[in-house]
Amino acid sequence: MLMFIYSQLIRLFLPLIFFRLWWRGRSNPALRLDWRHRLGIVPQMEGRVVWVHAVSVGEAIAAGPVIGKLLERDPQAAILMTAMTETGLSQARKMFGNRIQYAYAPYDTPGSIRRFLDRVRPSILVIMETEIWPNMIRQSRSRDIPVFLINARLSERSARGYERVSRLVAPVVKSISWVAAQAEPDAERFRRIGVAPDSVEVTGSVKFDVDIPEDIRRQARELKKRLGERPIWIGGSTHAGEDAQLLTAHEQVLAVHPDAMLILVPRHPERFDPVAAKVHARGLALARRSSDEDPAPAQVYLGDTMGELMMLYGASDIAFVGGSLIERGGHNPLEPAGWGIPVFSGKHVFNFETIYDRLLEGAGVCFVSSAEELATSLVHLFSQPAARLETGRRALNVVNQNRGALERVVDGIIDRL
Repeated sequence: MLMFIYSQLIRLFLPLIFFRLWWRGRSNPALRLDWRHRLGIVPQMEGRVVWVHAVSVGEAIAAGPVIGKLLERDPQAAILMTAMTETGLSQARKMFGNRIQYAYAPYDTPGSIRRFLDRVRPSILVIMETEIWPNMIRQSRSRDIPVFLINARLSERSARGYERVSRLVAPVVKSISWVAAQAEPDAERFRRIGVAPDSVEVTGSVKFDVDIPEDIRRQARELKKRLGERPIWIGGSTHAGEDAQLLTAHEQVLAVHPDAMLILVPRHPERFDPVAAKVHARGLALARRSSDEDPAPAQVYLGDTMGELMMLYGASDIAFVGGSLIERGGHNPLEPAGWGIPVFSGKHVFNFETIYDRLLEGAGVCFVSSAEELATSLVHLFSQPAARLETGRRALNVVNQNRGALERVVDGIIDRL
């Protein structure tokens, strides 16, 4: 009965969902492309199809190494990558080009999922992290399609939320064939919400197997040379409520290091213009990457392009990872850590609890709770190059010491096919 009610509610809200999609598409026409995919109307596929689902950019990046290994192990497989967002698919296309196929994930109505499965006929479904869609999972299992939850994480907050609707969630998660959890606390929470204990395994986070391609390293070197010899820090994946704090911190840094630059990278493209307006309102000199403006005289460089955050981290001396000064739950700190630069974060990091715990154990991250605290730390590290290099080295050491999850995850997928 609860599944029926859930499905009817999703159907009821579909007109509003499509209206929102159309409305947002006024400023971003790419959102309106392939809208039929949302209803499960995708191109027919043939052969042995591996369906990999990632909700957005972060999950798409995490899926990249997994897909790469699967292509190595099974070159004959046809891989279909789905995402909920246009930015997620754009990131995937940058990584794999025409080596795999792409589609928007269908909305979780019975009809949309049925049409999608009829056309794709996947052999397996690999879901990245914590995307638990009832109809997607239940219908896949009803067709004997194994469902794997990979690089799985589940915060205590989310676990309590699922427990409040356990009558709906428990039958769904029992349909999951294998959960490859990032850490034991994640595994325990998945068991708590109803996943069969023998279907849960701790493999670690594949995000520790961060691999920075040589072309990204080359682009970072070229950009850093263009930015000039100056103190450079980056605020990556920022959200509303954080940009003003980072700009305040930057003003305090400029008081001590007047040639310093902040590379500011909002998480969502619809915020590029509002953030630029905030910079202008502060009287700070701004250059926008999307316009190829000369960054040399700028105090703030706006990273208003998609899919370049990893490269922009590499052009920086110190990184702040956004989504953490507000209760968003944080973003992936391993991208800057993989460059061997100091990593700063706010304290709201429940979405990346395991990764931050590892970094904290290895003194590879510094937590701050205010613009003033961040500015003080930045000024110190910019004034002490040896301390800055040592802090970055510790972050990179944590990454290197925790590699290996990728092979365990891919082995687990192949063994269960």
